[in-house]
Amino acid sequence: MKINIVISLICFVFSLGWQSVIAQKKSEVPAVYSNIYQDADGKFFIFTGKDTIYEFIDEPWLKLENLKGDPQGMPIGLFFDFKNTELKGTLYYGFIPQGDSKHPLPVYFRQTANILSGRTTIPIKGIMGGKYDMIGWEESGKGKIGYRVVDAEGRMLYDGRISFKGKGPFEIDDSVIEGPFVNLVTDEGATISFETNNEIIASVEVGGKTFSDEKATRNHEILITGLESDKDFDYNIVYGENKETYSLHTAPKPGTKTKFTFAYASDSRSGNGGGERDLYGANFYIMKKIMALSKYRDVKFFQFSGDMINGYLRDPDEARLQYANWKRAVEPFWHYFPIYISMGNHEALLREFRQEGGGRASVDRFPFETESAEAIFNEAFVNPTNGPESEDGASYDPGRNVDFPSYKENVFYYTYDNVAVIVLNSNYLYNPSEGNIPLTGGGLHAYIMDQQLKWLQSTIKTLEKDDNIDHVFLTQHTPCFPNGGHVRDDMWYNGNNEYRPVIAGKPLAKGIIERRDEYLDIIINKSSKVRAIMTGDEHNYAKTEIKAGMEMYPENWEGKKIKISRTIYQINNGAAGAPYYAQEQTPWTPNVTGFTTQHALVLFHVDGEEIEMEVINPDTLEPVDELKLN
Repeated sequence: MKINIVISLICFVFSLGWQSVIAQKKSEVPAVYSNIYQDADGKFFIFTGKDTIYEFIDEPWLKLENLKGDPQGMPIGLFFDFKNTELKGTLYYGFIPQGDSKHPLPVYFRQTANILSGRTTIPIKGIMGGKYDMIGWEESGKGKIGYRVVDAEGRMLYDGRISFKGKGPFEIDDSVIEGPFVNLVTDEGATISFETNNEIIASVEVGGKTFSDEKATRNHEILITGLESDKDFDYNIVYGENKETYSLHTAPKPGTKTKFTFAYASDSRSGNGGGERDLYGANFYIMKKIMALSKYRDVKFFQFSGDMINGYLRDPDEARLQYANWKRAVEPFWHYFPIYISMGNHEALLREFRQEGGGRASVDRFPFETESAEAIFNEAFVNPTNGPESEDGASYDPGRNVDFPSYKENVFYYTYDNVAVIVLNSNYLYNPSEGNIPLTGGGLHAYIMDQQLKWLQSTIKTLEKDDNIDHVFLTQHTPCFPNGGHVRDDMWYNGNNEYRPVIAGKPLAKGIIERRDEYLDIIINKSSKVRAIMTGDEHNYAKTEIKAGMEMYPENWEGKKIKISRTIYQINNGAAGAPYYAQEQTPWTPNVTGFTTQHALVLFHVDGEEIEMEVINPDTLEPVDELKLN
């Protein structure tokens, strides 16, 4: 990307006069962007100085609220209306037994229901009784049913569930339609989150205590406190007249140095091969295997670092649908241990501008507070809130309060016993077309912005002084040293340091390689505790030894070179289901080992001062790689 500031400024000055005639009201365009305007009808457009390119607006065919089906009770069963007359296909359905498995899943019935003009019916009475009533609904008058929406081409669109009551006629009961999820585990509790179909006051019973919502809601986040450390607890979620039982394990007290395991993976967007490898946005198949293996190996927490979904969407509700599908894949295991999640480039939610002939440009969707990729991600997950606020206050801040998306719940850190994990967002304010960044502005793929870097440095200092923390792991979606699939970008861009974000028409002072070096200096030279960087983006597993003397610059590099004072590792595990990338040649190829395009789960076994890494193929259970990190 060659930054042409002169042309950009000429376009900007020329367009100001034209825009003052067209726009009759205050623009809603954030000041971080340039050459994007709003006309008198509220439509957004890019003016290049020559062409006017309007935002591409379409009504998405698939939305989460529609695909839930708005279930209703009927005399013989349940009626579903997907509110889309063009939807044709099949509804698979089956009872969800409670009590005979820790991981309740639908057992699909031998029959299916045809979806015609977006509607269908599940017959229960007279069909799913007798030898097919393994949940006892005929006696209790209560049950839960799972359903899968599949279109006429066989594409899986959504997995839902609903509770019912009655023996015919039937009614829709209060239902947990997502979750429960164990989040933010501490040495004295956790946060339990789940979604219900109705606005109700729900509660969690655990350790002889009851914790409840403050008011009726559909989205429940209930904080649990006052429990003993490092102990298993059963917990009940109580909603209406219904109750479900699961369990959680509290963390040890900080610095106890107990023996434990945590897991890492990334990149689970839809894969090739058919079936559950593509459940509209997510690789359902391999994520279930990854989570089952993680539960079997008794992990205490799981870090998943981006590209959960296909993304690159224009509608927030379609993004919610893909997130819901990903969560459904991991849900049976998330009942028991926390998953901490960060953003990748495929979580992108955009405003897209299209030109006849195929030209297009995109920016992070705004208003940032409600429609940005960061805002919808924040809505979908429960992560720590101890990160920076945003890029407000940076030297390139245009000076208005709403200029940047929030870092809330997409940049943070958390601890477990003597381990800390710092989670970064290297796709902040993401503009997916680096060639258009000088025109419109936006963040660059793989770039750690100034305020985030400042927060990282402060957090590293805090953890260095914390006697309870022996090991620090960093994670961001994009590798510092790409090896296969993203050598043309990530923190390398084929060795071209010209790539950088542009804010309010001005390129940032530091290019991508300079920013990589600043980042490495903080986590290696200014830290004695960082053990590894956990990355993804590249759909493979590889470990890269980062050490003094390694080759890490283009041949004609004239800038400053960082001196690496000690050895750490970059552990790339983007092998959670997305289509593979083979290995490419780079200056640091001699430092790369363990490379595979097979699926992989990384397990870190922590035992006081020692850490052993084990990598397993969750599909075949074969060992892939191993390493001692201490």
